[in-house]
Amino acid sequence: MSMNTSSHPALSRADGLANATSDFLLLFGRILLGWIFVRSGYGKIFDIGAVANTFPPRGLPYFMAYIAVPAEFFGGIALLLGLATRYVTIVLAIFVVVATFSSHRYWDFTDAAQRRIQDVNFWKNISMLGGLLIAFISGPGRFSVDAWLRKR
Repeated sequence: MSMNTSSHPALSRADGLANATSDFLLLFGRILLGWIFVRSGYGKIFDIGAVANTFPPRGLPYFMAYIAVPAEFFGGIALLLGLATRYVTIVLAIFVVVATFSSHRYWDFTDAAQRRIQDVNFWKNISMLGGLLIAFISGPGRFSVDAWLRKR
């Protein structure tokens, strides 16, 4: 993978480190980012009906749970593996945006503790969205199913 260099020669040591470790770090980053979707989705995938019951109070149609839960769980697995990475990041980014603005509306909470919890979750999701955007642009790296399939 060809990496851009920093704008100033004094920063070139970091460029070398990034270039030397990019494939490993893309793998590690995909695992870290994908794991939160797998972990969260695993608890939901076996009882989607119960999850669906929580959707209408959040302004989402009941049936959306049957799309969201598999997208979260299986999308996380695909991201971990680096399978259809760019497509999966698009699906997960949509999932994160919808989940963030339907489930973590911190501004709607009057209780200070609940508001703080939702505030943290809102901004955690925004940072995850940033990670997904980076994964979309950078691709999966050499240590991925996508790279293996490309060689075949």
